This record gives sequence, structure tokens and C-alpha cells, in this order.
Amino acid sequence: RVLKVLLLLASMPFYDADAPANAKIVHEGQACVVKDDNISERIYTIREGDHLVLKCLVKGHPRPQVRWTKTAGSASDKFQETSIYNETLRIEGIQRVQGGRYYCKADNGVGVAAIKSIRVDVQYLDKPVLTVHQTISDVRGSFYQEKTVFLRCTVNSNPPARFIWKRGTIPIEQSKDQGVDIYEPLYTQGETEVLKLKNLRLKDFANYTCQVSVRNVCEIPDSSVTFLLTIGTTPPALRLSVNESLVVDPGKDVTLSCEVTAGLPKPTVTWSRYLNPLPRNSLVRDGTLELRSVTPADSGFYNCTAVNNVGNPAKRSVNLLVRSMGNLTFQITPDSNKDSESIQMGRDLKLSCHVDAEPQDKVNYTWYQNAVLIYNSDSLIVLHSDPDMAPGTSSLEIVDMKFRDQATYSCVANFPGSTVPELRVDVNITQNSVTPPILTVPEGGQVVSVREGGTTDLVCLVDGKPRPPVLWSRADKDLTMPTGEWAVETRDGRLRLTNVTRDLMGAYRCQTAPYNGLNVKPRQAQVQLNVQYAPVLDPVFQDVRSPNYQFVTLRCIIQKSNPPHMASIQWTRNGEPLTSLTPNPQENPQLKFKLDPSNNGTYKCRVNNGVGSSTCTFNISSRPYNAEFYFDTPNPIRNLKGNNFSYNLQWTQREPVATDRIIGYWVNVRNMNQMNLFSKQIDKEPVKGGLMSYILTDLKILLSYEISLAPITTYSTGDYDGEFISSPHNVCGFEDKHICGFSQDRGDNFDWTRQNHLTQNPKRSSNTGPEMDRSGTKEGCYMYIEASSPRVPGDTARLLSPLYNVTAARGPKGSGHLPYCISFFYHMKGKQTGEVKSIASVDTKVWSLIGNQGPDWNQANIIVNPSGPFQVVFQAIRGSGYEGDIAIDDVSVTKGKCKQENSVSNTGMYVTILL
Repeated sequence: RVLKVLLLLASMPFYDADAPANAKIVHEGQACVVKDDNISERIYTIREGDHLVLKCLVKGHPRPQVRWTKTAGSASDKFQETSIYNETLRIEGIQRVQGGRYYCKADNGVGVAAIKSIRVDVQYLDKPVLTVHQTISDVRGSFYQEKTVFLRCTVNSNPPARFIWKRGTIPIEQSKDQGVDIYEPLYTQGETEVLKLKNLRLKDFANYTCQVSVRNVCEIPDSSVTFLLTIGTTPPALRLSVNESLVVDPGKDVTLSCEVTAGLPKPTVTWSRYLNPLPRNSLVRDGTLELRSVTPADSGFYNCTAVNNVGNPAKRSVNLLVRSMGNLTFQITPDSNKDSESIQMGRDLKLSCHVDAEPQDKVNYTWYQNAVLIYNSDSLIVLHSDPDMAPGTSSLEIVDMKFRDQATYSCVANFPGSTVPELRVDVNITQNSVTPPILTVPEGGQVVSVREGGTTDLVCLVDGKPRPPVLWSRADKDLTMPTGEWAVETRDGRLRLTNVTRDLMGAYRCQTAPYNGLNVKPRQAQVQLNVQYAPVLDPVFQDVRSPNYQFVTLRCIIQKSNPPHMASIQWTRNGEPLTSLTPNPQENPQLKFKLDPSNNGTYKCRVNNGVGSSTCTFNISSRPYNAEFYFDTPNPIRNLKGNNFSYNLQWTQREPVATDRIIGYWVNVRNMNQMNLFSKQIDKEPVKGGLMSYILTDLKILLSYEISLAPITTYSTGDYDGEFISSPHNVCGFEDKHICGFSQDRGDNFDWTRQNHLTQNPKRSSNTGPEMDRSGTKEGCYMYIEASSPRVPGDTARLLSPLYNVTAARGPKGSGHLPYCISFFYHMKGKQTGEVKSIASVDTKVWSLIGNQGPDWNQANIIVNPSGPFQVVFQAIRGSGYEGDIAIDDVSVTKGKCKQENSVSNTGMYVTILL
């Protein structure tokens, strides 16, 4: 376990006043190489299993919205179907299928959206597989000297692997050995290489190693596989202990043995099941598969495979059938030649019997007449497999039916010699006991109405002797029943639907089943299901801004409703009914009124159709929209006398003409100890897209400030928008709850915590974290991360500094940008501390430290040369254990070089800048 701290210098994106979006993709996660190819597209190379972090740097005003999408490559389908609306794209433990081209689209509604792409190339190297194949020539002579052996080495890799063959420990060179041939087969795309040993010699019987390499790209080590070729090397052969088709009763134990009869090296034997995993109660041991208490669900093809990488694998299969019987059904078929639907004397009659069984062809059917076994005769003919019926159906034909044939007929189905219970069905055949079916829909049941989410029954009454089941289906043949089936059987013709949704609305068909009754033309009927639901309205919520003393029209659009006619429409303002304002008598309600300072508020239109109610909500206001700060003002800070500085505050106004004329702005400035310095009104009138400025003076260098700004009209004040500023000479000890304008990144997994000795968790992990702040006081605060539960490995926490608005002045004698010193104290204690990095809107890493640093606070001083406004960002990543916590304190940024820059002596600490 290691401890790693990394500090990033984050330069701020550039904003234009109402400027179209622009975008740039940078990487912030683990990477091997990031380069541009010949078409100016960035290529991001990363090792499989590492963490991918891409950030889309955007500029434009207003702030653009960012969306990530992916195309090309065989990436995750889920990721292609969904867009990620976030400036940062993170993929933990990236896999090879997630390589491809990623697109960042930035859009702020001004001009054309900006789109940038980066191609992610995932690097990997699997362990190679070596197989041996041999041929025997027709030349007479010594058997072994006539063999030609092919050693085939295959590997999956990116980039394509380089192959190195060795005999023993000595590399094989084709140019120096006439008995070998090394080549790449066609159509293998660099994934396979073959070593051919021509007419085996004695020295060819040896250990062969296939070593594959991707030349240490992404620090991926080489991989290899070794095979011992001997005189006795032979492919595997198998023999099964049972027949290839095995039928057993349920509940029995089954043992399938696969005996290896040949193969050197010794083959590895595995068992698998076609299309399904092995049953949970199975046990594989020494080539034997044991199945305990089998059930019909265990039926299927079981495959035994022996592999020793010589020749082709040996395979044997067993088709295991576990006996089972389902429903036993019968059919009564009148004389089909006479189109009859009833039993008549002197005509033929067929009784059929079918059971769903496994195996179907092993079922034995027996027929009885009044409990007496039936033998074939001139008038009674038994068909054990009726060709006119479904496979596995037995029939009894009664020829030229006579009065003596009126009886009770029984069909019994069983498996001979099996413990599976037999099934029996009895059918009473007389002229009065068999009548055609009649199917009707009860009065008033042709249309059934139900409220969405409710329960209802669809009913079709069936009569007849015997009374057949009723099958229900959707009249639209492309739609399934709510159960997902195409048809549902009911015994009494009553179909119950629960938790009904509107997509179930439509016609349902009921019809008599052709079994367990007369096998005649099905009787059919239809029932219409009408699902009632509350109105669907648009908009659900809308923010409306308007000048006072102008008419405002609110429209509540009824998109869908069942029933379609409205029972009531009620408008309210701030919860009070509007009795004096009557909505227009039309299908889509609307409300028109003149806005004034007294009738601003929340308006709701409640629409009821007798089934349910829905509401359109409108927030009506004459208050102006908030101002939007401009963050890239050139040289916003000016140093003044007496440790004071001034700050050039700039902003634009969102939709300045949407409400009453804006006559000025309120500016509130307070330091981070909540001491209000002043609140002042600025007389400025905005224009759309115009940039406004105001210079704040007499700000103290050693303090951070919160600035809030709100537009003013004659009647109201708009919402305040705020930002934090600090001069680059401020030391932050995190003593106030505003933590000097630092903020938690909303895109991470957990937050840094502000605490001191008095607020420490008494149950925190022992031997980790500081006891006091950097100054050694119990009351002093610091920022802290706790690695204990519920944190899991890989969780990240990021802390962002306020914006440091430094000038872009050059250093002495044109030596570049002015240097600044970033200083802070850190505390790293714990044997299982995880990784701490930083992340920011640009990939400039300026400091990193690895390793347990002991129980004391240590100071870090780093020199940076920013080209403009910047932020400092601290990131922590939770390691694999809970005994590792990190704290920081007394962060400062000062102009000029550090008085004492940290030396880099520890091998785990390094300073780097990524441009």
C-alpha cells in the first residue's frame, strides 16, 4: 500500500461575452502515450485495467453544456446508447472492448456546437496458447523420422505481438537451422505464428517456448508458454461410460464418466452443458460428472472434452433425458368426412389423447372402455401415434358408432418401468353427454373500463359438453399478453388483469380451445379493454418572466386523456383559487391577465377528467434573471498601497429585456469571516451580450472574499449570483466554515472534511491522521479524508481552490511568466493509505508524493508560472485498506519564487509538469 499526493495547476477556460462554444479534450487519468496522428486527431493509449479520465475543456459564454458520446470500435452497447452529460468522462478499469473514438460536444445555444474527438487505444497482451499438430509422410522408414510437427502459437494482443521461439533456452533462428520453418499463416492478422519442424530429428525432441512481446508498451511485460515435445507426444482420446443417449427417472443420481484412453502430455478433462451452465448440484472430479437428484430441468446435452494442446481436442457428448409428464389432454373429433359437430349413430368418432412428456417417443398409451382394456377390432382401432394429430398423440377410432359403443373411455399414459406416476383421463361418450361449445360475452361486458393501476376481469362465458377451456390473446397479433405469452388459458373464461397500464388498452380475443372438448371449429368473441387515466399535460413546470403591466397568457396543453372530456379545470395563484379570472371555454385551458407587482407568484392549472387530476405549474415573475460572471478578465487584480488590492469585476446579463428595464445592480462584498464590508448599488443598464465592469477597491491582500451581484428594476431585485476571489498572497488555515472559498468537486465520489481535534470521530481508525492542526492547537482546523467504510477502493475526493486571478505579466528580462509559490502543509500517516492525486480543467501536474510520511506535518513549496487565472486542486483516491488518512492545512499562493523549495530526494516523490 502506498500513499501518493499529486498537485495540479488548473488554468481557467476562456469566456467571451455571448461567444459560441469551443472545446478541447485533455486526459487526466492513467495513460501510456497521448499523441496526434496525421489527421490531427488525438490518440490516447492506455493499458487494459487502468482508469480512463477524459475532460472536455470548453470555452464560450454562457457556459456550454457538454455531452460525451462514442462511436467506432466494439465498445459497450450501453455506453453507445446513452450520452454522458458531464465535462469529465471516467471509465474505471477500462476493457479492450471500450476502445474506440469518443466525442465531446459542447453547446451553449450560440452559434454552432463545438465537437472534438479522441481515439482511445486500449493495450493488452494475453497469455499465449501453444498447440501441436503433426503429419506422417508416405515415405517408408523409421516412423518417428517421417513425422512433421507444427507448433502453433496464438495470442490476443494490442498492438500485434512479436514472437520469439526457443528450443530449451536457445532462440531458434530459421536461417541457421534447415530443419525448421517459421511463418505467419494467412488471415491471422499477426495473432498467430507457426514453428514447423520438418522430418523430426532427435534434437527436435525438446522443450519449446513461445515468447510474445508488445515491446514493453504501457509497461506490459512479455508472456510465454512452454511445451515439451517427446517421442510419445500424442493427441487425446476418450471413452464414455454410458450410452450417448441416457434416459433416467427424476430424483435419481446420475454419474457420467469420461475415460482418457490416449494422450501425452496428460490431457485435461472438462465437462460442459450445451447452451446452459452445469447444474448447481453437479460435481466434476477426475473426468467424472456427478448429478445429484436430477430434475427435468437438468435434461440436455453434456459434453466431455479432453485437451492437451496436441492435435484437436477429443469430445464426447451425452444426451441426458429426465423423464417428465405434463398436462394430459383429450379431443373428441366427430366424423370429419361429414362435417359433423355432434355424435351421431352410424358415423365414425375419434378420441385422441396427448401428454406433454420427455422423452415424448417413450410414452405408452393404453385405452379402456368401461375399465376394460381395448384391443383392436373392426369397430375399435387404437392408433399409438396418430399421423393426423400432433406428434406423440394416441387415438381411438370408433367405426360406425352403435349404441353399444356409448360408454366411458379412459386413456392412460405412462413410462413403462418408470417411477414417474401415470396420468389418466376419462371421457363419457353418449349422444347426450357431448354437445358443441357455445361462447358468449355477458351483457355489458363487450367494453370493460378500468382505471390505470387497477384490476379487472375480461369474461367470455363458455358452455358445452365437455366444457372446453378458453384461450385469450390480443386481437392485434403483434402484441403479447401481459404475461409475455401469446395466449393464456383460462378454465372458466375469466381473464384477470392486475396493475393495468394504458399500453394494455385494446381488443382481446377469446376462443374455445381445440382440446378437452369437441375438436371442432373454434368459437370466438372479442372484448374491448378501455384503460382510463388522468390527463397528460404540458408544461409540467415553466418559468415565465415578463415586464409589469403587460398581458401574460398561460396555456396548459392537454396532450392525452381518457376519458377525453374534462370534468373540471381550476386555476390557482399561490394556492388561492382564481374566482375572478375565468379560463377561456376551450379544450386546452389558458389564462390571460395583466401582470403587476401584486400578482407575481406560482400559478397552477389543475385539470380533472373524472379519473384523476394533473397540474401545469407556472412560476410568473417580473424579477430579472441573474447576472453571469465573466471569469477571464485580463489582469483583474491591481496591487494598491497598504497591503490592499483592487479587483475588476466583470459580468453579462442574462436576457436583459425579458422583464422590466434593469436600472442597476446591487454588489455585496464580504470577507470569509462574514464581515460585511459594503453593499452598493451600481447604476448600469445592460444590453444583450454586453460586458459590464466594476472595480472593487480596498480589498485586503490576506483575505478571501465572496462577491454577490443582483440586477435591479424599478419594481424588484433579481437573484444574487456569487463568486469567491483571493489575492495570490492568502494563507488558508480552513478556520471558517466557508474554507476560504475552497469547494468540493461535484463529480467525485466523496468529500474532504473540515475538522479539528475536538471534532474528530472517536471511532476513527487508529494510527492514522493528525491529532492537531499544523500549528499544534486543538481548536485549529484542517481538511481531511477518512478512508474507512463506507469508502471502497477507487473512491475519489477532490478539493478545488478559489480562482486566483493573477496577472499575465512577464518575469524579469523576458524570462517568461511571473513565478508564483504554492505552499501547503500535508499529513500522511497510515500503512494502508491509498493514492492521492489532483484533477483540474487542464492536465498540468506540478507535484506528487508517494509513501507514508510519518506522524508529523510536512511542508511542500512548489514554483509555478501561470499564464493567467488558475486554481489549485487536491484529489485523493481511497486505497485497498482503511488504515490510511490524509490531511492538508495552511495553503497559500504568493507572488515570486518560494523562499525554500522542497528537495526531491525520496524515490517516491517527484515533481512533474504535463503540458
